[in-house]
Amino acid sequence: MAHPWIPNSADDVKREMMKLIGISKIEELYADIPENVRFPAEKWDALPIGQGRMLSEQELKRHMDSLFARIAELKAPPFMGGGVLPRYVPEAVKSVITRGELMTAYTPYQAEISQGLLQVLFEYQSLMAELLEMELVNSSMYDGSSALAEAFLMAMRVTGRKRFLVPETMNPLYRKVVDTYLSPHGASVQEVKVDRETGQLNLEDLQAKARSDVAAIYMEYPHYTGIIDEGAQDAGEIAHRAGALYVMGVEPVSLSILKPPGALGADIAVAEGQSLGLGLNFGGPYLGVFAVRWDRELVKQMPGRIVGLTSSIDGEEAFTLVLQTREQHIRRAKATSNITTNEALMAIAASAYVLLLGRSGLEELAKHCWYKSHYAARKLSQFARSPLLSGEFIYEFVVRLPRNAREVRRELLKRGILAGIPLEGHAWFSGNDLLLAVTEVHSKDDIELLASSMMEVM
Repeated sequence: MAHPWIPNSADDVKREMMKLIGISKIEELYADIPENVRFPAEKWDALPIGQGRMLSEQELKRHMDSLFARIAELKAPPFMGGGVLPRYVPEAVKSVITRGELMTAYTPYQAEISQGLLQVLFEYQSLMAELLEMELVNSSMYDGSSALAEAFLMAMRVTGRKRFLVPETMNPLYRKVVDTYLSPHGASVQEVKVDRETGQLNLEDLQAKARSDVAAIYMEYPHYTGIIDEGAQDAGEIAHRAGALYVMGVEPVSLSILKPPGALGADIAVAEGQSLGLGLNFGGPYLGVFAVRWDRELVKQMPGRIVGLTSSIDGEEAFTLVLQTREQHIRRAKATSNITTNEALMAIAASAYVLLLGRSGLEELAKHCWYKSHYAARKLSQFARSPLLSGEFIYEFVVRLPRNAREVRRELLKRGILAGIPLEGHAWFSGNDLLLAVTEVHSKDDIELLASSMMEVM
């Protein structure tokens, strides 16, 4: 019998629910989990929950420390990227986001009682608008991948079209999220060739595929491979000639030394804001940046919440949520998105980070990463084809090793080095190709340790 005070379902309710979704037993819901890591259902009642002596806080801490001690300690920061980067987070950022008046993940509905939080989110929007050189930014999305998927759904609403063009080297995780979001809508995603020598988008192939049924053309800037595409502005012009929207996925810090999407003709710009002082966080929470150029239709179709500045009846400055008629608490199924709230705390962290560094600090940081990534590529060129692609790059670059990249990565992990992402199966890359990331957290000694250790396992 269901307990009246604990959320659960009575057996007859469970049976009805299972019948509706087409399963005969609860275990079928876990079919995607490999059997060798599942605890057998017939032994659930034997789980030792609540048995034995309760541990004191001190004993529990000692037990957890002993478990952590079994984990191999890395001798250098991870050399992995692929959409998120190992970055240094100033302690001041952590201090700001742990303040009681800011430490909330909820974007407010009752704007009149949340002036402090709304002001910080308004500042976040303003900072991102300046960094991207775009006119309007929402108060953040879940992460970069969901922001991109929302941009594609928005492009469908604006253009009435259902075909999208993306680089064949597009971030594979972003591609999975996009495919998931688009799957109920009958939309299609077509890949555009990328030059195998330079890593730049093939503009001739893009032009040939940019027909009148294209809703949007997507450009990564930099690409998943770290390449900075010299044809970014040309791609936007091709999109506009086809009547499509131009969507750019960018890395925020690099925009301090690269042309921002607003200057390259982007209609929509999205970004993963993790690099703005969020750390790796074991995979999240992260921050989706979403911006549009000023256009009435684009603004009306934009997902997410927007904070505006106005005046109270007493003439005082006041912050409020604007254009709420786009959202589902008002428009229900006709809303532009169902992202009512998200990890607004991450937007606050990004604001603190950007304000701490300032424009000159961000520029210095981006240059620092550019030099370090190029230094690493030169060090690895002693025994590998590094970098594999000849185009200009920042943060990340591809190397072609003398032996299988997965095997090399496993060997290096035994030595306390987490080295890159094997690219086998992605676009045209071979089993010997490895994507590496280098940022400000990597010292010269870290890079030389990576190079010497790689040389030893070849």
